[in-house]
Amino acid sequence: MKCSAWVMAGATVALSALPAAAEVGNTRDIPVRVELHAIKSLWLSDQQFLNGDPDGKEVTIGVELRIAQGPGKRPTMILMHGSGGIGGNVPFWTRHFNGMGINTVVIDGMTGRGLTGVGDRQAVLGRLNLILDIYRAMEVIARHPRADASKVAVMGFSRGGQAALYASLGRFHRLWNRSGIDLAAYIPFYPDCATTYQSDTETTGRPIRIFHGTPDNYNPVATCKAYVARLKEAKRDVELTEYPNAPHGFDNPIGASPAAPAKANQSVRDCRIEEAAGGQLVNAETKAAFSYTDACVKLDPLVGADREATEAAVRDVSAFVSRVFALH
Repeated sequence: MKCSAWVMAGATVALSALPAAAEVGNTRDIPVRVELHAIKSLWLSDQQFLNGDPDGKEVTIGVELRIAQGPGKRPTMILMHGSGGIGGNVPFWTRHFNGMGINTVVIDGMTGRGLTGVGDRQAVLGRLNLILDIYRAMEVIARHPRADASKVAVMGFSRGGQAALYASLGRFHRLWNRSGIDLAAYIPFYPDCATTYQSDTETTGRPIRIFHGTPDNYNPVATCKAYVARLKEAKRDVELTEYPNAPHGFDNPIGASPAAPAKANQSVRDCRIEEAAGGQLVNAETKAAFSYTDACVKLDPLVGADREATEAAVRDVSAFVSRVFALH
């Protein structure tokens, strides 16, 4: 009997340690169908991308499509992760958009390239590859019977935020977009805006909404403010929302709080990079080809969560997306 009592007591402790079950009544964010698509993309240098040179390594990347509840064809949000791959913020936003009746397309630009992340070795993967991945994922949406191809937007985070931002350039669409889709909106979260590309104020004309944090020392908001000023001067539909206490990655609900150093991660926060002739990216200070060994590249930026900023961003993004997609 003593042994049985001990076993029962142990079982009670074990059961009490289990996480609470999902709320059964809350089903709005459950998709009616989940599909996994393998799509062909390329592994290119940034110079190849800028020159429209398709002579790169062919890769197969994974795309997860979640069909939201609701009748007929649904609007779709593409989600592009950062240099660490798909983190906690991506499923957070996936659930939110599905709950709004919006399909989600989550792109995994790392696994198919044999990578788990490139934060501490950024040179391994040219940043512009993720723009190509976005355009290739749009081809899946264009032919899907449950997706409204006239209501597709892209949202990205950090390196993926940079991709979401510059995916708006008309030049890049002409070079690489074969989907037939004209994205309805671009929503970059804390992107790197340190690079000036040729013709980078000539966007598609669709709205761009950037969400950033004042203390971000991975991708400082100051460079994005400068780019936004140039876009506004060119009469583009662009706005930047800045949250005063939001570190880099602030919308990840399982991120560190307070923010902690991302060990050995490379940040170009002190760099100014320009596209020169022939699509070469150069250090604006030295005029030499940019390299992650340049003195302006810094290490150990802070990354962490901020609940207040996340709640504000959810409200701001939801209101914007509802207008763009004309949700009722």
